[in-house]
Amino acid sequence: MEFFYEYGLFLAQAATVVVAILLVAGGVFALGHRQRGEQEGHIEIRKLNDRYRDFREAMQHEILGADELKQLHKQEKKEAKQLAKQKKKRKEPEPAEKLRLYVLNFDGDIKASAADNLREEISSVLGLARSGDEVLVRLESSGGMVHSYGLAASQLQRVVDAGIKLTVAVDKVAASGGYMMACVANHILAAPFAVIGSIGVLAQIPNFHRLLRKASIDFEQLTAGEYKRTLTMFGENTDADREKLQEDLEETHVLFKDFVSLHRNELDIDSVATGEVWYGQRALDKGLIDELLTSDGYVQSSLLERDVFEVKHVHKKGWQEKLGIAAEGAMERAFLKLWQRAQQRQQY
Repeated sequence: MEFFYEYGLFLAQAATVVVAILLVAGGVFALGHRQRGEQEGHIEIRKLNDRYRDFREAMQHEILGADELKQLHKQEKKEAKQLAKQKKKRKEPEPAEKLRLYVLNFDGDIKASAADNLREEISSVLGLARSGDEVLVRLESSGGMVHSYGLAASQLQRVVDAGIKLTVAVDKVAASGGYMMACVANHILAAPFAVIGSIGVLAQIPNFHRLLRKASIDFEQLTAGEYKRTLTMFGENTDADREKLQEDLEETHVLFKDFVSLHRNELDIDSVATGEVWYGQRALDKGLIDELLTSDGYVQSSLLERDVFEVKHVHKKGWQEKLGIAAEGAMERAFLKLWQRAQQRQQY
């Protein structure tokens, strides 16, 4: 009985914490919703040449002995002087400013929420990019809503339309809407086991009509327009509803195929637009990508010839979001303490 008493007390305490946090979160959400338009963001830029140089120097200091490190520095200085003398002897002009590689990251969810940041990042880059510069997008997405990924792909199209080379690198997955974005690029890279493809369209919806009917619950839905609603979650679906939705899916699939064909016109679109996915090497064989290479490999290969900048748009965290994060941490700590206390009492 004591165990059940302690367990009940634990549940009561936990429920109290949850209710309190929900009340705070509700107030925070209401305030945050009203002030959403006031939240601003900023662009963060990091020069990756410096980052990788720091990595190399750190490795040298940890791995090489003092004598080896000293000899290495002497050798580097000697080579730099020789190179300068050769240029002076040949009367070579001072080198022009290096071309730039701008690195952006897109981690897509079902709503392509990262498109908001992508829009700001591309706008910032296009304000400075010159002829010969390049944009690399490290893209990861399994796809999602058609209209959301259509907008994200249109953001990438802005780079191509501006005459700037666009390269997309896929380290893990670019499927469905993710591939819709990737195919816009002038050049597509993928890791050997990255998942590519899924040029297809999917719709699925649960239906609770029989459950509601069993519980004697009526569901009413009124529409104006024959096809304002096809399949529904709560009403009774008919064959005509299913046929109309299937027709819509087929039309969307045709648009998807046309979009991919426009950007990669050498593809045998009918052979790859089956909804299937392929790993990197097979995707290369099919013509879905252009090269097997990771994004890290591409960045490192560009460091000597280009100035490489990672560009990231960061949303400013308002006090509501900060409070929400603090509340989440407090909830986790409270549950941990309650669980530890319950475990201690069980031991006694």
